[in-house]
Order: sequence, then structure tokens, then C-alpha cells
Amino acid sequence: MRAIVQRVTSASVLDKDTGALSAIDSGLLLLVGVHRNDTDLEAKKLAEKIANLRVFNDSDGKMNVSLLDSPGHDVLAVSNFTVFGDAKKSRRPSFADSAPYDMGRDLFDRFVSHLRIQGFRVPTGVFGADMAVTLVNDGPVTVIVDVDPK
Repeated sequence: MRAIVQRVTSASVLDKDTGALSAIDSGLLLLVGVHRNDTDLEAKKLAEKIANLRVFNDSDGKMNVSLLDSPGHDVLAVSNFTVFGDAKKSRRPSFADSAPYDMGRDLFDRFVSHLRIQGFRVPTGVFGADMAVTLVNDGPVTVIVDVDPK
């Protein structure tokens, strides 16, 4: 699994078809991709890595504080199969490494569940929908977090 992690002062995702909106204030926006070889183990590992990722500032202004150490931050998780897009060989990305729809939905939901078990509020986008994501990146801080499938 892979997540593009952005520290934000605000973020939202809008389902263009239904108008459903999910939003957070301060926290992390995650664009999450599921690899075709991922399992629940990778979903759990990615959730743990993100919960412990030290991307919030401490009292000295250094990125030394994680979500677990920083109450009041939320996580907005958005499924995004294009995170595994590969454009190394051509101008048109290949998405062959992305999980099939049903598997991707299941593992994305498991990933979100693993974050919620740790006590975080985790609104999401609508899996597979055409969405519009809006954010105010704080820093800017953007990190790619990978968990390789076994």
C-alpha cells in the first residue's frame, strides 16, 4: 500500500455525482493506493506507520510529533488507485499494479478501520467515485509512505 501524506490546515473531498462532502481541519490528508498484492497485513502496517509518522511540529518547531502524540488532528482518507500509476516507460501511466476494484475497496476500508481503532476521526471520500479534493497544505509537508506487499 502507498499513501501520499499531506499535513494540512484544512482539507475536503467532494463526490461530484452525489455532492457528498467530507472535511477536516488540522491534520493529515491521505491519498491511498492499494497494490494488487496487498493484504490486511499491509493495511494495518500502513495505518501504524501513518499514526506514528512524525510530521507535526514540536515546541521547537521541529517535525518531531506524530498523530498519536498530537490530539486534535484528524485524518481525511481518499482512495486513489492512480497512486500506483507507473509512467516510466511511456507518457500514459499504467495502473497494472493497482488492486482490482473489490479488493481495493476492501483493503482501503480495512486501512481506515485500523486508523479508527487507534482513536482517530477518519472521514473518507467515496470509493471509486469521481471526486474533487481541496486542501491547504501546511508547511508544505508532503511525504510518500510505502508498505511493500510480502
